[in-house]
Amino acid sequence: MSALKTELALVWVAIGYFTRIPVPAWVWTDQQRLNRASRYFALVGLLVGLLSALVLWLSEQLWPVGVAVILAMVTSLLLTGCFHEDGLADTADGLGGGWQLADKLRIMKDSRIGSYGAASLLMALLLKWQLLSELAQNSVNFTAIALVLGHTLSRAVAASLMFTESYVRDEDSKSKPVVTAQSRQDLWVLLATALLVCGLMPLSQAAVMLVVLLLARQLMVRWLRAQLGGYTGDTLGACQQLAELLVYLVLVALWTGAAG
Repeated sequence: MSALKTELALVWVAIGYFTRIPVPAWVWTDQQRLNRASRYFALVGLLVGLLSALVLWLSEQLWPVGVAVILAMVTSLLLTGCFHEDGLADTADGLGGGWQLADKLRIMKDSRIGSYGAASLLMALLLKWQLLSELAQNSVNFTAIALVLGHTLSRAVAASLMFTESYVRDEDSKSKPVVTAQSRQDLWVLLATALLVCGLMPLSQAAVMLVVLLLARQLMVRWLRAQLGGYTGDTLGACQQLAELLVYLVLVALWTGAAG
């Protein structure tokens, strides 16, 4: 298989793992490919963001902007099968309701949602809708760009944790297939994708965004080390959701202030 076709296959492996988008029949998956596909997790976010932005733009032609924002959010949920939102809810239940490490991991594996998970998921979705709607009041284009930035950068932040942090052994974890053998080259591809989408912002704003996300990543690292001694698949999903919300918070602060 040529190098180009191999890389294309890895892109499809990442898409197949993190979304519900059908994968071509010629693409096959094994442990090694799943490991190497980590380099394209941010690219998957870019795809989800672009498709959500397209639905936003089309919906806004027919319905109020608040409805268009909801439909764009629903699009991302359908595309990913609520993969990361599920991680957020499970993490909130596990870390909120467990005292010992074993208890936290056991609660996170429970398919039922508890009060911590329900509250965190509800607040996250409401805050996401409010922030995106606030951007749309100034320009729908702002919201479309925000969706691309939010989905891409947040996945880069979450996936980068696999390169520096320890995996907490959990046989049923969502991240189990992709927790070993990440290379430095994989990390550079992941970061390059994040830097590429930062070109959608002016240089000064991109610098602010990157500094904020780096600080947030450090806080996430300290939080996960204190709570679990590392990460699980659920906590990666939680970090993606938190990072996505943070991107929108920063953009509202930067863009609505500038527009005002």
